[in-house]
Amino acid sequence: MAIRPLTPRRSLRACSFVASLSACGSLGCNTFAADTTSAMRFTDVTGSSGIQATMTSGSLPSTQILEVKGGGLALIDFDGDGDLDLFLPNGATLADPERGPGAKLFRNDSKPDALTFVDVTAASGIDHHRWSFGVTVGDIDADGHLDIFIACYGPDVLLRNKGDGTFEDITTKAGVAGSVQSSAPKLDWSTGCAFGDVDADGDLDLFVVTYLEIDPSNLPGTTLFRGLEVMSGPIGMRGQADRLFRNRGDGTFEDISEASGITKVKPSYGLGVAMLDFTGDGKTDIFVGNDSQASHFFRNVGESGSASDAPPTFVEEGVRNGLATNMEGLEQATMGIAIGDVDGNGWPDIFTTNFSSDTNTLRVNKDGKFFDERTSQYGLAAVSRPYLGWATAFADFEHDGDEDLLIVNGHVYPQATKKSFDSEYEQRTLLHERRGKRFETLSEAGNWKLEPHRDRTAVFADLDRDGDVDMVIGELNGPMRVIRNDHAKADVKDWLVVTPIDRRPKIGNRLGVGSVLTVRSKDPDGTERVQRRWLWGGGPFNSTIAPELHVGVPAGSTAVHIEFVWPDGLKVEQDGVELGQRIAIERK
Repeated sequence: MAIRPLTPRRSLRACSFVASLSACGSLGCNTFAADTTSAMRFTDVTGSSGIQATMTSGSLPSTQILEVKGGGLALIDFDGDGDLDLFLPNGATLADPERGPGAKLFRNDSKPDALTFVDVTAASGIDHHRWSFGVTVGDIDADGHLDIFIACYGPDVLLRNKGDGTFEDITTKAGVAGSVQSSAPKLDWSTGCAFGDVDADGDLDLFVVTYLEIDPSNLPGTTLFRGLEVMSGPIGMRGQADRLFRNRGDGTFEDISEASGITKVKPSYGLGVAMLDFTGDGKTDIFVGNDSQASHFFRNVGESGSASDAPPTFVEEGVRNGLATNMEGLEQATMGIAIGDVDGNGWPDIFTTNFSSDTNTLRVNKDGKFFDERTSQYGLAAVSRPYLGWATAFADFEHDGDEDLLIVNGHVYPQATKKSFDSEYEQRTLLHERRGKRFETLSEAGNWKLEPHRDRTAVFADLDRDGDVDMVIGELNGPMRVIRNDHAKADVKDWLVVTPIDRRPKIGNRLGVGSVLTVRSKDPDGTERVQRRWLWGGGPFNSTIAPELHVGVPAGSTAVHIEFVWPDGLKVEQDGVELGQRIAIERK
């Protein structure tokens, strides 16, 4: 076991949101004052980034539910050079769901002060054109190279990394295609997906979230919503059952959906997934965010470990532990998922984004047994009502020692206006800065004005390896955008980036999915500070989180101590850690 530094390539006060109808006249009132006190500074560097791609999903204006979800993104070090490359699975159109413009792979060639990518799709051998939604990354055959799973409308796809910069399609051999019937209404529509080790045997199992049945050759008509004619769905359409695949340890999978108990719940409109030990018993649980229905929480109650041949078993406890609905008992249209320790009690909390005229939802994990909704308490409820939220993430963007919150937004109905729906079709990004016990909403962040878009997904990581968190945002039928964080300065040491790597033979979970990092420090004024980050399976929306743990620590802090706990409980600790460095925690 080793902890070693990685040599880096280079060393608006928010105005309160007015929520009352008497003051605004509608839920569409959402004015933010400029904030000159925030340390957040971002710049849109798309033009010079080399990432020139449009996230296709149907056409504009959207007329069917199959077109409005958009797709995901994945950050993957496919070439093993230590930085994170970008994969876009991409979608297709109703005219030809099997032949879209195709997936894209961008190699990260960033250098100091230059966030730069190169399109290497042709050289990679990836020739994927199916209508795609979710994507996740992991070493499924324990060969030391990261593979890609793509959730699709129709058979899903697994691309094996051959280790020479190219990929091969091993879907059929691996047994993870899903439904392959020729009858279109019976095709799976897979959305979210995630790798995680549900049986604690060291390899990566696969959970696939599915949505509903729809036949592009026999599309449903319109319906009425608030008196306007809009596309149909999901209500009134047939949901589909999620799937769980157990890794046999040789790169092939066994479908244990039924044996594990996952299919005992009513098939629902699933969109997102988070795989993590939420209960503190050392077993990987599964949270599924459903659209317009109660969300699911599958608690892992089965035997685990490499010596166990029995499939892991799960019990659905969403109602019991407070995750099924909001605090009023209302089912929500859940899209994005973020995990963080908002209340600082050491348990992973769950934040979800939802439909407009509803609120986003923050549920704090009290003790591993019950989640308590605290959306309003933290200032995240009323501000979200005019927005239809998608990808979201907690991250310390300005390195003050607590995590901020970002949400990308955009409506599904092209007809949406403040007058008709209390909500615009194109919507701004919500950037919430953590200040004390609440989040405050910023109107802008440096050069980034948070302009309205039809955004759907985003991924977050230190892409240029300067110590702060950058992002790539995917817009529905719009160009991807690269947003550089301008916080980091070479002479200011106020961050850590921790990257786990398990090099043991036959261990597919080489990135430590399910791990937790705790960083303890003393602020310059002597205040004790404790921060936690989790590597969980899943991501912001149809995407996968980056395989690195970023922590901002106020400059001048002392007594920095890190504690890293692997998924099997092995703990690694180090005192006197110097800030301003990337650290690899290796297991051999």
